[in-house]
Amino acid sequence: MDHLLIERVVMVVLIVCSINKFSKAANASYQALFAFGDSILDTGNNNLLPGFSKCNYPPYGRDFYGGKATGRWSNGKVPTDLIAEAFGIKQTVPAYRDPLLKPEDLPTGVCFASGGSGADPFTSTALQVIALSAQVEMFKEYIGKLTATVGQQKASEIISNSLVLLSAGNNDIAITYSQLHLRPMLFPQYTNLLIGWTTTFLNDIYALGVRHVWLLSTLPLGCLPGGRATVGGLFCNEFANGLATTYNSALQQFANSIRTTNPSYDVQYADVYTPLYSIATNPAASGFIDAAHGCCGGAAVAFGELCTVLTGQCLNPAQFVFWDFAHPTQRSYEIMVASVMQKHAPRKQNSSLAS
Repeated sequence: MDHLLIERVVMVVLIVCSINKFSKAANASYQALFAFGDSILDTGNNNLLPGFSKCNYPPYGRDFYGGKATGRWSNGKVPTDLIAEAFGIKQTVPAYRDPLLKPEDLPTGVCFASGGSGADPFTSTALQVIALSAQVEMFKEYIGKLTATVGQQKASEIISNSLVLLSAGNNDIAITYSQLHLRPMLFPQYTNLLIGWTTTFLNDIYALGVRHVWLLSTLPLGCLPGGRATVGGLFCNEFANGLATTYNSALQQFANSIRTTNPSYDVQYADVYTPLYSIATNPAASGFIDAAHGCCGGAAVAFGELCTVLTGQCLNPAQFVFWDFAHPTQRSYEIMVASVMQKHAPRKQNSSLAS
């Protein structure tokens, strides 16, 4: 067997074993999982929207169950699914707006995230997607349906013992602030605005009974194929990465401050920037062969073309860090989730044991 192939097989086995280990250790830690925010977590809420921010067509989903394009911005599963699976909740998390959503799907959680959204209201307006505030309204509607299904007491128990994921900031920084210049101000000021909108979100869901939240960092925006394209395509755009790290640092401090001021609110900062930056800048170490281009569309997609069956795609997405111009492949997501679970899953388990 080829030496490089052996390394790739070993790497995949290690990732699967890592996720399985945390799945067994953290099983039943949370009763349900809910996802809010952008395309990193979206599992198909944009499918019926009139705009262009959707991906419910091939080749998206080529490695998902049945090769179906469900509206997930990748070739397979996204972090919403992988984290729910790692906690033993369920294998995939349905989109709340899925017309085929069944009552039996409700007790273990759904996804409200909308690809193209952000913390900034301008972001969702510009991209014609579901604003974060509207996602919270859907959550309220969901709670009503859940209550009708399982009763008030059980519904409250599910919400308080659920895990909420929020991914916001990627589109705010990359599009609203950097490309469209809709917020003409110094970046530290804009960061404060983003933290303010995140505060509103956290207050709203706390009032609805949520007690456990993971705030995902942004991705290394300058290392995405679209980010690299702005500086020639070969290297990461470190200016864009600098904006991301500035925001992520503020987000981490913000999460820490919440736990200090309100110990009953378990808000954690979940770092997905670092593991993705690591594999994007040294892909060979993790068995990848390409970190500069998307598997779907290659260089063309990096410069703004949509990923479609006409733009072409690589033979093996597992060899590529990125699926399209802005989104990792499932294999990259697996590495990122394994890193996050290693830091956060034991903490939830230990707190449960301590109580």
